[in-house]
Parts: sequence; C-alpha cells; structure tokens
Amino acid sequence: MTAARDRRRYGGREGGTWRRRAGGARRAGGGGGGAGRAERRRRRRRRRKAARCCGGCGRRGAVRAPLGGSSEPPSRCVCYGLGRFSGCPAARLQLAFLLLLLEELGVPPGRCSLFDPVFSARELAALARLGLRLLPDNEEGKHGVEGSGTLFYMVHCGKALYNNLLWRNWSAGALSKMVIIGNSFKGMEERLLSRILERDYSYIAKVLKGTEEVALPAHPRYLDTFNDTSVHWFPLPKLKELSPEVWDFVEEPTYEECDDLEIIRKEDSADGRSPAAARS
Repeated sequence: MTAARDRRRYGGREGGTWRRRAGGARRAGGGGGGAGRAERRRRRRRRRKAARCCGGCGRRGAVRAPLGGSSEPPSRCVCYGLGRFSGCPAARLQLAFLLLLLEELGVPPGRCSLFDPVFSARELAALARLGLRLLPDNEEGKHGVEGSGTLFYMVHCGKALYNNLLWRNWSAGALSKMVIIGNSFKGMEERLLSRILERDYSYIAKVLKGTEEVALPAHPRYLDTFNDTSVHWFPLPKLKELSPEVWDFVEEPTYEECDDLEIIRKEDSADGRSPAAARS
C-alpha cells in the first residue's frame, strides 16, 4: 500500500459503522432453531444494507459473469491491502463488497484470509468477529493457490503485490485457478513505459497475453472506491498459447532498480507480522 494511498484513504473521519452486534438469538429463551433463524435474519438485513451502501448488486454481477465460464470457481479468498476501515469510508465500502462477494460465490467467511500491516487491534478484532481469518505474516503477496480455485481481492494495491502473486503461482495450472479483483493490468500497461514494466514487474508483463479482464462498472458515488478496478482471470487455453520461454524465467522479484515500490515490505513492518501477532 502506497503512502499516497494511505493519505487518500485514511483521511476520513473516525467511524464506528464497521462494528457488528454480537451474535445469538434476539429473543431470550428461544431454542437452537430460533437462534439460528434470528441470526440469519440479521445477516440478511446486513447484506441488504451493505448492497445499498456500496452499490454492490451491479458489481457482483460483473464478477459473476466471468466466473460463470471458469473451469473452477473460487472456493477460498485472500484479501490484501484493505486499509484502515475504522476511519476510512472507502475501505469500509470495499469490506462490504468483499462480504457480498463471499456470499455470492458461496465462500464461507472462514475460507477468506486477510492481511494488511496497517490494521489496528480493533480492526483485527472486528474482522475476526465477522468470521474472517487473519494471516499472521506479511507475505508480500506471495500466496499460493494450494491447488484450489482462489479469489484474490486486492483493490488499489501496489503493482509489486500483483507481480509477487503471479511469481508465486507461475505455472499455467496454478494461474488458471486464480481470479484477481484489483487494479487494471491493462491500465498498468498503458501508463508504464514498456521497459519499466518488463524490468520491475516482469510477471505482469509476461501474463498480459494470457489474461482476460473485465472492468467493474463505474458508479458516480464510488469513483474513488473502485476506480481502475477490474476482474482478471487466466484461461488455461490462453496460457498454453504463450511461448515456452515465458515459463522458463522464474526468479523471485527483488525490485532493486524500482524507484517507487508501492508495498510495505516485511522489514518495514513490525517484524513482518500483523499487530496482533507482533504482540503475542
């Protein structure tokens, strides 16, 4: 996450809308079934409210369409760079959209893992209360798909995170199991000089011809929240059309010549761990 993004996204007023009420039945003395029904009603109300506040319906449809042709729909999710959602309205909207996506894809919250080195203790507790998992270490985006279809939710992350993710899964079989919601790869190609893209972010440059991309629909109320955001997936037939030389170079990225590295590296955060892990 860049410093500029921190300033832009963390400048909102302190809010408490991210809090969730404790679970359990609304009525005392109800049986297990009543408690379950009450909890399901609360969840439906929260989902409807989240859909209204983040314009989620159209965007869920935009994600659903490409996934309909996927050979293996995502069964798990990894989220990087969500940001300080306790004080940033844009980050709260992105969290709401993530929860709607998990519901749409049928991915249980416990199968969604998150990491951002800027999360506070309150935010970590809120995410855990929502049933989401917390990654203990700063992986710098180097997370493997582990043989199952995986959605990577990375809105407004630095280019190095996407590049690291591609490197970690650099095979046709692994890439074909990935879906990335994040900054437009086409936009990166258009904005960066070719020599810079190929030198600093070589895995993004090499995978472009094997990528399908659909932009999320724009909404005038949420231009800063989901601008330049696309759904990316990597069909196996397109990947197999890439030249064999594309797969030969698999060196881990170092970014030694990169002048504007847009991620927080392990050595720059608290021992590369989340605040909760750093305290334990």
